[in-house]
Amino acid sequence: MARNTMIITLLLFLSSYVHSSNSHETWIRAGYWDSVSELPVSDINSALFTHLVCGFSNINYSTYQIHINSSKEPHFSTFTGTVRVKNPSVKTLLSISARREGLPTFSSMIKQSSYRKSFIESSIYTERIYGFDGLDLSVGPSISINMTNLGTLFDEWRVAIASDSKKSGKSQLLLVMSASYLPAQHPVTYPIDIIKRTLDWIHLIAYDYHVPAEFDFTGAHAALYGPSNWVNTDEWIKEWLRGGLSASKLVLGLPYHGYAWTLVNPNENAIGAPSSGPGVTSDGSMGYKNIKSFIKGYGYGAAAVYNSTYVMKLFVVGSTWINFDDVESIKAKISYAKENNLSGYSVFQLSNDDNWILSRAGRLLVKISIFHFILFILMKHWTRDVSIDFE
Repeated sequence: MARNTMIITLLLFLSSYVHSSNSHETWIRAGYWDSVSELPVSDINSALFTHLVCGFSNINYSTYQIHINSSKEPHFSTFTGTVRVKNPSVKTLLSISARREGLPTFSSMIKQSSYRKSFIESSIYTERIYGFDGLDLSVGPSISINMTNLGTLFDEWRVAIASDSKKSGKSQLLLVMSASYLPAQHPVTYPIDIIKRTLDWIHLIAYDYHVPAEFDFTGAHAALYGPSNWVNTDEWIKEWLRGGLSASKLVLGLPYHGYAWTLVNPNENAIGAPSSGPGVTSDGSMGYKNIKSFIKGYGYGAAAVYNSTYVMKLFVVGSTWINFDDVESIKAKISYAKENNLSGYSVFQLSNDDNWILSRAGRLLVKISIFHFILFILMKHWTRDVSIDFE
């Protein structure tokens, strides 16, 4: 009788879990929406995510305050309310770009106390007025960024966020950084000790390692593993851990895009083969759904091949060489994140998905792992009780 009661209880729990809402899970499933994409905010399947990031705001070069293009402002101001129609519990973050053309302004801002104060106050005000739950600073590694000043910014930002929460009576804003790969031998390193106490987590930009506009040979742009001479995510994560950061502070970035190279010699098409530059598009970048359409255009029999060494898909036809992530590699990377106790994953970007195939694959994988765990417990108790009955 006790055994039957236990089994029924576990089955009821399993059923409720499979149909539970995102609010009952701590595993982060974040997705980036870029305002320049063609995907309307209302079309985002927010039920597949725990966090959605709205990008990108910028930093004004003279006031150092947050700036949002007037033509995009309506999307930012209504973003949170719109995505919560399908998922009331989803958390939203405003992403601030400090990359490429915005890097000089950011570097200048963090040098001076008054500039940092202006930036911090503006970021909190903008987040509150638009109803976001947190802030995501997208900053890449550069020798022009003084990491000591970056650490000071994070310390001051966290103090201001705590003060805002106390005054407003609202929950503290999330504070997150999106970080690009920084080689261990680089002369500057991220301020890990400060990051540990100030940031909620880090979105690892675990892609764009190797792109055709910068290299004259083919390569895996989002390799999970690889030989020691290739940049890969596994080794990068180990660098963070060796530096003293907890795995629970890391969220694995997953690309919904790939890159196409033009081979110098179609018969020489292995990884590392000579390339004359980007293929298919001006910079070689292609969204997942466009890659699928491109492959389908070659007709019956055309298919990409899975490469388990790097964990990616590869499609080669003639002089065109494309590497990307699909359902198989996305699942493998999410499994890696769970096995290594990371806090979750973030995808870039939502508009490149194909009818939410990649996003659903990640969501389903998380649920199935819990299902298997509970099934294991059921079977363990069942076989133990059966053996007792036979005795």
